[in-house]
Amino acid sequence: MGALTAELIKLKRGLAWPVVVLLPIVLVLAGAATQLARGGQPENGWHTVWVQSVVFYGLFPLAIGVAILGSLVWRAEHRGSNWNALMSGPTSSLRIVIAKATVVAGLTAIMQVILLAAVILIGKFAFGLPGMLPSQYVAITGLLVVATIPVAAIQSALSMFLRSFAAPVAVALVASGLSLAVLMIEIPSAIASPYGLATRTTQLGTGMFADTGTITSGDITSILAAAVLLSVALIAATTAILERRDTRI
Repeated sequence: MGALTAELIKLKRGLAWPVVVLLPIVLVLAGAATQLARGGQPENGWHTVWVQSVVFYGLFPLAIGVAILGSLVWRAEHRGSNWNALMSGPTSSLRIVIAKATVVAGLTAIMQVILLAAVILIGKFAFGLPGMLPSQYVAITGLLVVATIPVAAIQSALSMFLRSFAAPVAVALVASGLSLAVLMIEIPSAIASPYGLATRTTQLGTGMFADTGTITSGDITSILAAAVLLSVALIAATTAILERRDTRI
């Protein structure tokens, strides 16, 4: 049985699905709550609904959600002698790292799709907005799926090396806060951080924080390039470290 297949089987009885489904829905509802309480229409229609939901989601809840998923995916390996069994098995370190990171990234991708669906449902049925969500936001969701792969990779790595469930989540909270601070002072290199990259992507086209309100080809290219480079670097570094970890007591 392949490493990835084994991980997918574990998901059937895992606790990750409530996080994947509920986190984006709760964030969208929270973003719309004030507007719903006032009983008025969003000032700028779909744009307002998107900003209220997705921009806040990208500040730190997104990173925390991915961190929780990483801790859940690695939880079984930190019980009893499971770690030693994993490391003494025939599966290579590279395959282990890729399989775990792929599962976390896959769950994160589903979370973004649910976020998009929740925004559309809130806009149509709660606010009665005309038409559909503009296509640029659908495209941003696709870009966000790619941009969160490095976050999935680094959180999977942290959950691999830290036996504590909460420690990787705490790291995600602090790192996303620091990345937001860097974005707010408009330092372009903020996307060199996995967390900064994800947050920056949720801001695209909104005019919030470091965003100009206009999506350029340069923005898209830089996000895609950063996502690929960070993912490859994180997988390679995690594999190299794991090769030296071996078994533990």
